[in-house]
Amino acid sequence: MEELYIAALDIGTTSIRCHIVNRQCVTVGIASNKIQLVYPEPGHVEIEPDTLWLSIKSVIYNAIANAHLTAGQISCLGITTQRATFITWDQLTGEPFHNFITWKDIRANSLVQMWNKSFTMKTIRTASYIMYLITKNRRYLAASVINFSCAQVTLRLLWVIQHCVKLKEAISKNRAMFGTIDSWLIYKLTNGRVHVTDISNASATGMYDPFLCSWSDLMNNVFKIPQSILPKVVDNVAKEFGSTHSKIFGVEIPIVCSIADQSASVFASGCYETGNLKMTLGTGSFLDIVTGSIPYASVCGVYPLIGWKVGKELLYLVEGATNDTGTIIEWALKVELLTNPMESSELAYKAGSSDGIYFIPAFSGLGPPINDLEAASGFIGIKPTTTKECMVRAVLESIVFRLVQLLQVVIEEIDITPTVLRVDGGVSQNNFICQLLADMTGLTVERSKNAEMTVLGVVFLTGLNFGFWKTKNELKAFNESPDIFKANIDNGENYKIIFNQWNKAVNRFKSWYKIR
Repeated sequence: MEELYIAALDIGTTSIRCHIVNRQCVTVGIASNKIQLVYPEPGHVEIEPDTLWLSIKSVIYNAIANAHLTAGQISCLGITTQRATFITWDQLTGEPFHNFITWKDIRANSLVQMWNKSFTMKTIRTASYIMYLITKNRRYLAASVINFSCAQVTLRLLWVIQHCVKLKEAISKNRAMFGTIDSWLIYKLTNGRVHVTDISNASATGMYDPFLCSWSDLMNNVFKIPQSILPKVVDNVAKEFGSTHSKIFGVEIPIVCSIADQSASVFASGCYETGNLKMTLGTGSFLDIVTGSIPYASVCGVYPLIGWKVGKELLYLVEGATNDTGTIIEWALKVELLTNPMESSELAYKAGSSDGIYFIPAFSGLGPPINDLEAASGFIGIKPTTTKECMVRAVLESIVFRLVQLLQVVIEEIDITPTVLRVDGGVSQNNFICQLLADMTGLTVERSKNAEMTVLGVVFLTGLNFGFWKTKNELKAFNESPDIFKANIDNGENYKIIFNQWNKAVNRFKSWYKIR
């Protein structure tokens, strides 16, 4: 029988990766490349689209070549992408109006603050709360506390519409198209034949109503963003994705699956049951809790999202995020606090303690529950006895402290009593971070041995729906037993004082910048 292969493409925040995988879930070819982020102004974080497109094609070509295959031997393609990074382009020419505006970009902060304080939003909140009292529908409860953030697309898109003359003109002529990376990529791969987005990516924009499974009425009625520029929303496995155009790889390759990176990671981790808890420690950190077939209406600043929709299965998540995790490690490497990421754990243990110094990890501000996008990063408490090891330990502790804050606020609101936290992502390979996370939360931390969980998630979904495998149970064989970190309660108790002092230090770094 002829061997079948899946190409799994993962476009993250810092890298592009493509794996060629066979029916035994063995990677037979791999290629990767760095994503070049552009920082034209403070608070602006962009990606140049032509550079990204060339890099994506190159990575796919190289992965196929490294597998010693031809494009004609690839059965299908699955895609997973970073979320809430968007672009707009001309419907007739395909030319972009601007660079990608990434999820880390905070240029719309003043717009976010203005809208959140506006009479319009106060009216919407009040009317929604009245409707909640009448109907007891939690959708209205969520709307009664609605606040926009820069992490969502809505006001970043509105900012671009206000500042980009060409886009504004194209909208008036009904020539503008909008898309997150998945949508734009499928448009490019199909040579402009398909303008869709998958439901998991749509739900992460803040423009999509997860309760009604449709683009929000606020887009057109309040923000005057026309529905005509938005892509059609489809399931995560859909015929509407089409096939790659033959001129790109020489053959047409069916695009079977598209899914947001966190959703792919949740799927790969086997988190299918209500109450399952998973955290990805990558460029940023994302805490996801499975809420089953019902979206959860949060009042604490975390968001209901659609994990995936495949056939009749529709699974919801609630998510909280902290934007700076891997970026902190990258910075420590850049300023030579570290020579490689793997030594950080050893240095932290060698220090014994951080010697009363604290680090605030706020390169992109501080998210829930602090919610201050104008906060600054920095050390406080440095003295003559401070060593490099102490500084490294303070950096790693700060990452854990932000994760603990996020966990506490989510677990308290949703009222669950988890015992296990599954973690993955590059930063999760740090033993000091995983052990301290277990100690401070009292949870057993299970770390995946597979560093490519987003890729594995899209491989699983693509393979299941292309016929490689028949049931989710078959997938368990492809996940190795995780590394286990048991909580040391005494260490957790000792850290309460340090954690309280760190929270005091955070207050010193709040409201430092004025993002306009």
